[in-house]
Amino acid sequence: MKKKNASKKSALKRVKSKTVKPSDLRDKPLRDHLLYLLKGGGAHATFDDAIGDWPVQLTGGKIANFAHTAWMLLEHMRLAQRDILEFSRNSNYVAAKWPEGYWPASEAPANEKAWKASIAAFKEDLRTMERLVADRRVDLYAKIPWGDGQTILREALLVADHSSYHLGQLVMLRKSIGI
Repeated sequence: MKKKNASKKSALKRVKSKTVKPSDLRDKPLRDHLLYLLKGGGAHATFDDAIGDWPVQLTGGKIANFAHTAWMLLEHMRLAQRDILEFSRNSNYVAAKWPEGYWPASEAPANEKAWKASIAAFKEDLRTMERLVADRRVDLYAKIPWGDGQTILREALLVADHSSYHLGQLVMLRKSIGI
């Protein structure tokens, strides 16, 4: 595990600048706004508001004319966010197969422990993306060396946008279920 983390750190260093230049301080408002979006700021629902106190017995419940359960949406969000994070920091990144690598195989979690573990993993990966965005040594505009034009700025916006979309679905599902 240490070797894997070491390779991630060395890959991330290639995206980081060696020193903070005065011009980098102009990025502070952008970094602050990205963090605001990632945390569910403004008109966006927060993760905790959407998932919050969801009863575990309703995590696999299907609603007529609604394609996904709460579990399916949570796991999709977690898997997609992890994928974006890994791409952003790991030069050995390999994309999962679409769509099965980005959606759970089941409509419901195996148990409450699986539900809580997915929530915890989503939050931890989100905090990691937030730390990446907040790190002034990371050039938000630099092309990620192993990508094909992507930047950390693009990937952070992608996480915020993707999460916002699916959190909206969770809010509607929550209302439809009556919780």
